[in-house]
Amino acid sequence: MSPEPFVVVGGDAAGLSAASKCKREAPDREVVVFEKGRWVSYAHCGTPYFVKGEVAALTDLLSLSPEAAADRGIDLRREHEVTGIDTDERTVSVRGPDGDRHEQPYGDLLVATGARALTDPIDGTDLAGAFSLHGMDDAAAIRAALEPAGEATVDSLGGGKFLDPAVIEPYADWEPPETVAIVGGGYVGVEMAEAFTAHGLDVHVFQRGGRLLGPFGEAVAERVETELRDRGVTLHLGETVERLTGDGRVERLECAGGSALDVDMALVGVGIEPNVSLLRDTPVELGDSGAVAVDDHGRTSVEGVYAAGDCAEARHAVTGETEWVPLGLTANRAGRAIGQTVAGDPKPTGDVAGTAVVKAFDQECGRAGIVDHERARAAGFDPVSETVTDASRSGYYPGAAETVVTLTADRETGRLLGGTIVGTDRAAVRIDTVATALEADMTVAEVENLDLAYAPPFSPTWDPVLTAAKVLGGKLG
Repeated sequence: MSPEPFVVVGGDAAGLSAASKCKREAPDREVVVFEKGRWVSYAHCGTPYFVKGEVAALTDLLSLSPEAAADRGIDLRREHEVTGIDTDERTVSVRGPDGDRHEQPYGDLLVATGARALTDPIDGTDLAGAFSLHGMDDAAAIRAALEPAGEATVDSLGGGKFLDPAVIEPYADWEPPETVAIVGGGYVGVEMAEAFTAHGLDVHVFQRGGRLLGPFGEAVAERVETELRDRGVTLHLGETVERLTGDGRVERLECAGGSALDVDMALVGVGIEPNVSLLRDTPVELGDSGAVAVDDHGRTSVEGVYAAGDCAEARHAVTGETEWVPLGLTANRAGRAIGQTVAGDPKPTGDVAGTAVVKAFDQECGRAGIVDHERARAAGFDPVSETVTDASRSGYYPGAAETVVTLTADRETGRLLGGTIVGTDRAAVRIDTVATALEADMTVAEVENLDLAYAPPFSPTWDPVLTAAKVLGGKLG
């Protein structure tokens, strides 16, 4: 008798990676994927560039089409929402597009429900013209609001059969906005500042803290803030936005300190939270972060139930502790590993180092590991950091640009804890050297002795990462 199906809740990075891998390794195993929306397997990180106009069509962001999933033998059911899980009976309750309901048995279950955008505690985010950006429909609505009145259609946005016309209808007849407020100076805020500037808007970024891109550290923040100001973006640092107001549509933004700004549009990008509401009435345990607690194979506290992607925790490569690090590669890799495990060949999901890159106009920013001293001390380390500014190529070779590298290490052991990089000439990809060193538990001295490639068009003799390690090593003694 064949086992009950492998059921996946969520049809994006983790979910379809798991489904594809399981079907590849165990072709006879039935695999059913439920996705409550129309979109599946899309590049969320590409949505700011669709809004900007660099990506022509929404469907260009699709990684795996429903037809391709079917060709792989996956039973993909879009517009099917899983509304409950019975871990005793091993069933999920499903509501279909016509409102019909049924129970689906499972042998193994993967919860890959992702995350949701935060808007609290800001009032007025339900007004027309107040957006978040956490999905393809959000991107479509924002782009529709930016287009001249009457020009935004499903076809013009490249929505194919996935975009519901109702998503863009409220904005199809809008006159394009002139002033936009971005609330939050993280990844989304910085990327969307560039996107809105490309449309000729007067862009204002409001950040509660004193720096943009806080997790990237001071050296990166200084470069990014200068870049945005040079591009005409107005920064409101240390400003806490309390509310958006207007008569049915956003007209004004008001801050806790009493300042205000008249706006035509607002984007709230203050963060995300794991989407775990489906598990509230189950015995599946959540971690301290609020995401699903899992072991090194993605297993939850309930037998036969796995979790991966933006709704699940992972083990941090530096601290060894479980943390919530919602990133694209993490989701894809964990889903693929779980698919292999379910197919009968257990594979660990892998550690995470929080490696991330972001583009701020011409500035490329990267980070990996732990660079914040307070966080490092909380993890039991005695942190010490050094920042160096070096050339991206040999100084005499055309195109060389300043690259700023910050490395942080543990004073007692010399172990590398993390690093950040910023510059305009292929700076971001250099963070992969730091990430690899972190995964290998390397010391600063070992990083300094890495045999990295050198030729004038690509790097100076001492790569900027090596130079930073050399300087930091001198401080460590």
